[in-house]
Amino acid sequence: KLSVIPVKIRSSSQSVSESKCAKESIVSLCFRSTMLGRVRQILPDWPKWAVDVLLVMTMLLIITLALSSLLQNDDATTPGDSSATENSKGIKQRKHFENFRKQYIAVYLVIMLADWMQGTHMYTLYLSYNVNISALFLTGFLSGAFFAPFLGSAVDKFGRKNSCIVYCLLEIIINVLEHSSDFRILLVGRVLGGISTNLLFSAFESWMTTEHRKNGFPEEWLSRVYSVASIGNGATAILAGIVSQMLEDSFGHIGPFQGAIALTMLALLMILPWEENYGESTNNAESSLFSQFTLGWKTTVSHPQIWKIGLVQALSEGAMYTFVFMWVPTLLLLDPPGGLPTGCIFSAMMMSITIGGMLYPLMQEVFSRSIVPKQLVPEACAAAVYLLASVSMAVPAVLLSRIKGGGHLIIIIISSFMVVEGCVGLFIPIAGTLRSKYVPDALQGAILNIFRLPLNAVVVGGTFATDIFEPAIVFKLVSVSFLAAACLQGSLLVNSTKQPHKID
Repeated sequence: KLSVIPVKIRSSSQSVSESKCAKESIVSLCFRSTMLGRVRQILPDWPKWAVDVLLVMTMLLIITLALSSLLQNDDATTPGDSSATENSKGIKQRKHFENFRKQYIAVYLVIMLADWMQGTHMYTLYLSYNVNISALFLTGFLSGAFFAPFLGSAVDKFGRKNSCIVYCLLEIIINVLEHSSDFRILLVGRVLGGISTNLLFSAFESWMTTEHRKNGFPEEWLSRVYSVASIGNGATAILAGIVSQMLEDSFGHIGPFQGAIALTMLALLMILPWEENYGESTNNAESSLFSQFTLGWKTTVSHPQIWKIGLVQALSEGAMYTFVFMWVPTLLLLDPPGGLPTGCIFSAMMMSITIGGMLYPLMQEVFSRSIVPKQLVPEACAAAVYLLASVSMAVPAVLLSRIKGGGHLIIIIISSFMVVEGCVGLFIPIAGTLRSKYVPDALQGAILNIFRLPLNAVVVGGTFATDIFEPAIVFKLVSVSFLAAACLQGSLLVNSTKQPHKID
């Protein structure tokens, strides 16, 4: 049988318009290809798959930035909560809050830039000294675990601003000690590093939270500070990779640590104008360092909301640190074509953290409108984020145990790594919001350092796990840890049948 093919007769105008469209599409395609070609020429000679990952994350970051800007503009143009007569007062308060936020975030970003510059090159520095690297890192974690219970009480007793100043002085001393290749001096530096790490993750946040409430700012504005801090944390990590590499090229392996000294001195000068705040009332004659210590422990143990928040932090951050130990050896195990440009993938993952920080306000908006009551939004967001992180870590756990090699496998696993880093960017502001919600102002320093005890235990356990077990098993443990955090957070959400109140 003959099939008849219908022929459509086109007019000359139609053919002309179609040819124009074809030419325009060809021109646009050529433009895109030349633009991508120029971008590839600017970048180092990295494998194509790695450059593609970096470009995709860059585009996602730009799109998220545009969406975040639109959301902020909508929020700014929305009529205020108060009446017209109170509008000028609200504007004045908002300006005061913005100045306060900029003051804190500026110091936070300088401190985190210095911290990232050390972290990205500490391993290579110790490798050049030919010392026992594992012993040095383990000493730092054990020091942090040992001093955590006592440091928090000292932060509340002697002042959060003073503790931030002590942190800066300690970091300067530590980075000076890093100039020595003597193992004993480096051990002293790691002991001091355990102390300074505890101060970093308690003193600054305690000062900011208490000062925020002293100024009478709305509680919901705290999440904005944590969100900007998360975004800035990812951005400074990207910048740190570039700056520290330039310093290493110019001054050797010690270069990034010299840069960290300069940045820490700058942060110290920026902290000096801060107002001081304390934990327990300074006019209480019976208040002592020991009473702060015991009261912090009693409050933590006797209130399920507080110890659950602490366990969730330990499980989630411990899983995150274990992932940090695992991602490079895992990708090297897959033997990627053209090698593994760790700097390129690290920058892409830091972009993912930044994207997560930007998405948190949008996530809050979605959850508050259609999923849970407004007062339970942080708890619901946390449970969802930890669950997503657990699923993303289950992907390499399954693939590494069943499939061998392949370019498609690398892309799938890297995609799961980007998802978990995005979750990190999300749970940094969420965890900060929950801590400020449940932990009493008077005991912020003490309790935040108590939280670091189980965290250091999980990190040490994760470090040993990476040496003992196969990567697939380690990723299973990481996934289970995130899942346990999600379940604990879910139990906190279920039990909060009414608006949670802050414990005094």
